[in-house]
Amino acid sequence: MTAATHSTGTHGPGTHHPGTTRTSTRRLPGIVALGLSRTRLELVSFFRERDAVVFIFAYPILMLAIFASVFGQDGATAGGSGEDAVSFAQYFLPGMIATGMMLTSFQALATSLAVERDDGSLKRLRTTPLPPVAFFLGKIGQVLVVSLAQTTLLVAAGAVLFGIEVPGSLDAWVTFAWVFVLGTAVGTVCGIAFSSVPRSGRSVTAVVLPVVLVLQFTSGVFFVFSDLPTWMQRFAEVFPLKWMAQGMRSVFLPDSAQAAEVSGSWQHGPTAVILVAWLILGLVVCVRTFRWRRRDDG
Repeated sequence: MTAATHSTGTHGPGTHHPGTTRTSTRRLPGIVALGLSRTRLELVSFFRERDAVVFIFAYPILMLAIFASVFGQDGATAGGSGEDAVSFAQYFLPGMIATGMMLTSFQALATSLAVERDDGSLKRLRTTPLPPVAFFLGKIGQVLVVSLAQTTLLVAAGAVLFGIEVPGSLDAWVTFAWVFVLGTAVGTVCGIAFSSVPRSGRSVTAVVLPVVLVLQFTSGVFFVFSDLPTWMQRFAEVFPLKWMAQGMRSVFLPDSAQAAEVSGSWQHGPTAVILVAWLILGLVVCVRTFRWRRRDDG
């Protein structure tokens, strides 16, 4: 008995002793691999919700068609006169791109995360080995893919249905890229942060939708921004949607159209600064307020 005990004790940790059970530990893939895997899962879940998919992709196109038709009757134009004038379809397209980005990021995440928290999905997910970073990378990846697909479809519809010219210069597409990335990032972190505001999944629509509508009507999405009352312009300048829409106008409108802006310029510098400021603020609020459990669940 003593010999057997001594023999077992002399074996190193890497040897397999007959009659014993080998215990192996599988390592999880890296954060990037887990994030990509989670992105695929989020996309599959998203496209299974057909009603939401139709709404998210069709809403900007329908709004563009409605407002361009209403305001563009009898050849009416926006943004001034002469060479500064553009069709209402062309003027509203950048705003619809911006509001589409907000729908796929801020509204979609604020709603889905609140529902997942309420039904216990987030609580159960937190008990799995999946790192929180990978979970949020999956959400971000899903937002980027859906936003890009939605924007591509909207621009194509604008070109086909209303004859809107697609920008041809590299500078315009560089501006599009940084406004798109920053705007989507801001919408994502603010959506995650705002998901903790609704007290339950049942009340989330009533809480999120008014915020979205107010920002749409005050940020130059549905109306020419320079035609809005001054107090409304000042209000909109605090929030990112106004700057996202203005940044997109600098991409899809001619340079001469910036004279019709309130400031008389596209304000690329302030646009970048304000979007980055909202991104940092959203990240701070996310870290401090995000909850995996319902309020009544500890």
